[in-house]
Amino acid sequence: MLTVGPVGISGFAVYVPPYRVDLQDWCDWTGSSWDKVRSVVGTGFRLPGPGQSVYTMAATAALRLLDQYDIDPRRVRFLGLGTESSTDNSAGAVIVRGMLDAALRERGAPLLSRHCEVPEVKHACLGGIYAMKAALRFLAMEPDDAAAIVVSADVAKYDLGSTGEATQGAGAVAMLLEKAPRLLEVNLAGCGSASAYRAVDFRKPMMRVNCSGTYFRETPVFNGKYSTTCYLDEALQALRAMFRRLGRDPREYFRSVRAVFMHRPYERMPLNALAFSYLIGLAHDGAAGRGELAGYCEAAQIDVDAVLAEMRVTPDILALAAGGELDRDPWPLTMRLLRVFREHPLHQTLVADRMQLGAVAMRELGNVYSASLPAWMAAGLEEAAAGGIELAGGEVLALGYGSGDAAEAIPMRASATWARAAAQIGFARATQGAVDLTREEYGELHRTGRGPRPVVGRDEFVVDRVGSSTAPEFADEGVEYYRYVR
Repeated sequence: MLTVGPVGISGFAVYVPPYRVDLQDWCDWTGSSWDKVRSVVGTGFRLPGPGQSVYTMAATAALRLLDQYDIDPRRVRFLGLGTESSTDNSAGAVIVRGMLDAALRERGAPLLSRHCEVPEVKHACLGGIYAMKAALRFLAMEPDDAAAIVVSADVAKYDLGSTGEATQGAGAVAMLLEKAPRLLEVNLAGCGSASAYRAVDFRKPMMRVNCSGTYFRETPVFNGKYSTTCYLDEALQALRAMFRRLGRDPREYFRSVRAVFMHRPYERMPLNALAFSYLIGLAHDGAAGRGELAGYCEAAQIDVDAVLAEMRVTPDILALAAGGELDRDPWPLTMRLLRVFREHPLHQTLVADRMQLGAVAMRELGNVYSASLPAWMAAGLEEAAAGGIELAGGEVLALGYGSGDAAEAIPMRASATWARAAAQIGFARATQGAVDLTREEYGELHRTGRGPRPVVGRDEFVVDRVGSSTAPEFADEGVEYYRYVR
């Protein structure tokens, strides 16, 4: 009989492109408020440059992972890619495998196992977490010392002048998953899942129609206020499912967890989502929870019975879109309470302090879609190890979210060897060497993908050329060909 032991994360490796937009400069270019952008969004973001794609970034991060953790490629029998930025609607993670094999062959090293699964998983900002769960389930059922690699890679691009422009980003994070994990043990049985269809929350229809006809467009359709509502609702539902599966009370769990990492479309959003979920959790947490909630309501001069009534109803979020009420807040009293709670000392202790690890570093990356959560985990764990913070045996929470709409609450525990594994991540090293773009370079790169001179480091992959043949005997129109830069 197969015995399922602990599975989890043993390492991270990161790649971000060197091309950076300084958000203070961007505010000068656009007339935006630097104080607001700095406090709500962050300080910078990255863009892919000429010769870079989501696949080259993913392969570079995966190669770094193999090197940093000295992984025998023959052990890798699951290579997953989570992305919403694919440029090929047929192949996916196998493209990353091809680049890795080419580099390993050039080095004279063993190739990845021929019996390696190579799935690509798509769900806005959540594909990498879904791929991670699939890989962990795979490992739990494997009879020997197999390893899995999951890469989350994306390009977050918004129209110039849109409300999302300041939250762009690009990069890739590779995760090493193993039995007897060296970094974080994942409690698969305790994970909480939630999903619901949200229509126009955030979509990327490939073909769109306007007065000029049908055309292809790479930037998303989104509705900002509605997207915020969807995020809050789905995060709450996933956490509720996790608490039920763990048999834990929200109030007790929030006081015991050592660190929290969440999907991060911009800096303020995860802080609000965690505080929102904590407050609503109090309404479902017995007399002690309701008593604590009553104290916050009194300070905010809000009737506690009215707040409890609002918190006990699950609103129909999709109906807001159907009724043309995208800007309506389904929790007006709770959100008023949240604004007051943000000034309470317990907000700092239970929310802000739990989310401090890696937070400053993440202000530089923008929204990296599916790579946002694993990037924050990588930055936070590296910071904890460098700062001598002890996490061994401590509870860690990861909450992934994807517009459209789905969320995953994943309870984890730091392994005894976590600090040694975290010291190998190299997050800070991966973010060095940024090239700040001028206004003209940024505009050209955003519009055409051309502009600044390519900056390529060692042990990276680039798009060497793109096929153009449509001949019957050989067709490769639009196919990317890659080159390993050793």
